[in-house]
Amino acid sequence: MSANTPHLTLEQKASLLSGENFWQTKDLPEAGIPAIVMTDGPHGIRRQLEGQDHLGLHHSEPSICFPPAVAVGSSWNPAVARSVGAGVGKEGRRLGVSIALGPGVNIKRSPLCGRNFEYYSEDPLLSGILGAAHVTGLQAEGVGASVKHFAANNQETDRMRVSVEVDQRTMREIYLPAFERIVKETRPATVMCSYNKIHGVYASENRWLLTDLLRDEWGFDGAVISDWGAVSDRVAALKAGLDLEMPGSGGATDREIIKAVGNGTLDIDDVDRSAARVQALATKAVDAAPEILTAADGHALARELARECIVLLKNEGPTLPLAPGARVAVIGHFAATPRYQGGGSSHINAADDEAALGAITRYAARDGGSVTYSPGFAVGGTELEHAGLLQDAVQCAAEADIAVIFAGLSESDESEGFDRAHLGLPAQQIETIRAVAEAARKTVVVLSNGGVVTLEEWHDDVDAIIEGWLLGQAGGAAIADVLFGGVNPSGRLAETIPLRLQDNPSWLNFPGEQLSVRYGEGVFVGYRYYVSADVPVRYHFGHGLSYTTFRTDHLDVEVTGPSSARARVTVTNTGSRAGKHVIQLYVATTAGPVRRPARELKAFNKVELEAGQTKTVELDLDHRSFAYYDEPLSRWVAAAGDYAVQVGVDANTIDAEATISLVGDTVTRELSMDSPVGEWFGHPVVGPALMQGIAATMSGDQAQAAAANQDSMRMVESMPMKQFVGFLNGAMPPEALDQLLALSRQPAGAV
Repeated sequence: MSANTPHLTLEQKASLLSGENFWQTKDLPEAGIPAIVMTDGPHGIRRQLEGQDHLGLHHSEPSICFPPAVAVGSSWNPAVARSVGAGVGKEGRRLGVSIALGPGVNIKRSPLCGRNFEYYSEDPLLSGILGAAHVTGLQAEGVGASVKHFAANNQETDRMRVSVEVDQRTMREIYLPAFERIVKETRPATVMCSYNKIHGVYASENRWLLTDLLRDEWGFDGAVISDWGAVSDRVAALKAGLDLEMPGSGGATDREIIKAVGNGTLDIDDVDRSAARVQALATKAVDAAPEILTAADGHALARELARECIVLLKNEGPTLPLAPGARVAVIGHFAATPRYQGGGSSHINAADDEAALGAITRYAARDGGSVTYSPGFAVGGTELEHAGLLQDAVQCAAEADIAVIFAGLSESDESEGFDRAHLGLPAQQIETIRAVAEAARKTVVVLSNGGVVTLEEWHDDVDAIIEGWLLGQAGGAAIADVLFGGVNPSGRLAETIPLRLQDNPSWLNFPGEQLSVRYGEGVFVGYRYYVSADVPVRYHFGHGLSYTTFRTDHLDVEVTGPSSARARVTVTNTGSRAGKHVIQLYVATTAGPVRRPARELKAFNKVELEAGQTKTVELDLDHRSFAYYDEPLSRWVAAAGDYAVQVGVDANTIDAEATISLVGDTVTRELSMDSPVGEWFGHPVVGPALMQGIAATMSGDQAQAAAANQDSMRMVESMPMKQFVGFLNGAMPPEALDQLLALSRQPAGAV
């Protein structure tokens, strides 16, 4: 038995490995092990006391609803993510919750994924930094995190059965780094395994994922828990490293574990290890008294955080901020009935919700303006109802100085459990936008949506567009702050807005077929594809406008090691008002034997500048900033060569660039007779010796002719050496080849 649980019987240990009910673990009072409550987050606490479910259908206790991850991603600000985590932690302590399920750090592979509102970005660096900040803030309040969904959970279609077919390099470079960063930097209490399979093996039963990678390679020492209902075979999952099955099975899977130990198909050590981890989770002491957020303070914090997440996409004229004294026509159902969070398990019973209409009315009254309101469209309404609302909206807009239309998606359009079929807004909303834009002097569209929507059917008809995503319970007030200039917008897109769904790199392989999905785009996810393939988009990753202007100067990059550097860049606020600017640092290279994206985000920093103020910012680039994952070597490699360090306005628009040369990693690959000729001749030790041996058997004329005929070498460089030696007419006897093979096996110079 494990030294951690010697006093427990097998039956007691097995009982710890599944829940008592939907949200609680089992207690063992005789052993001093309490039950703990786990419940949904990530942007609030969904604490259910009765009618428990994991789809958000039954009642939950009121809690502050902070901005969901889709909004936080566009803040590009770890301080925002940390504050959301801390707020959720305070609410968790108030409601008696030990583990809040989140954050979700899965990559937005396709804009159709129905759960994209719970995820930060299409970029792993941005997702990882924000996710780590959330976990840090949450766990500082004494509530554990459950980082999810591990791993490659990037769609809702057949999510409980689909097998993800993805190569190791793509996993390591795109879908795993956010989890890796969080595990190594924050030591989360738990990691939640996903529903899907990876190469035919359920994540819950995948030993490589849960033990070899997560524990042995990354050093995770917390508990691995299942997503609710994700366990197919309890014994296989336990062997793989899954500690706690949720929800409870009424003791059925406990008996399976006991039986498997009894018949020798399960090692008792596996039971001991998992029981000890669950015991440690349940008995972890929380010393500090909880700091309670009042409803007013929580709402104020939610509003402050939402402000930083709003992205100003378009602003001709400029149209925004609204002029004092303007007659404003507010149009759209979502202005009065806000959509501020996603559907499904993360749906929070918000302690409050503040509609934009009321906040806009207060602003206008203060500035001497006026507000009229028309619903414009009805969510789920009939064509007859819509016709009347449309007519009223057009008249309302025609009589105003400016029309502000609130449009977006409802929970019936996007939710956990299903994926979207297209990127369009509902047809009635599009009709309203176009009709109002034609009647109004100026038109602003404010979007409320958990996933990207296409703007193409109406983009050019309007003067300004605000991407509000889902902003939490105070989002309406935050939108009003931006509209009237109380806040300077500083959000930047954490995902690309394409012109067409068909332009997305996953389009041909989403959501797969016959319970299998192939990640055929490889590492070319999101902007990595659009920029590399020069595919036009509506708005690039990293795009976002401000009410002021910024200038980037004096990029200086210092090489600090064989594969590391430090960048310094100066940013000046050249406008007339304070604002926040996101410095986006990208790295571009063709070095190495693999195809690299045109550029990749490797560092960022959000800085606040007063009008006329200048700041110099340092950004460190470590080994991983320049490395690719080498599948044959099973390690990260920074190739020797030139690298362009770029400061981007967005992923496609570069403000400044500096090129550096790196020594990189010296890689010596072991050769075999199956290795291609090109690798033999390219080997730093073997290649020269091979050339020398072949040249020694040639006459001067033959050697000169061979050296001149480079094309012949290119013709055979992919040929295995065991076949090539037949063309050498005995120039390299077997014993000489054996000596060369031995040279390639020497460890000197290997990574």
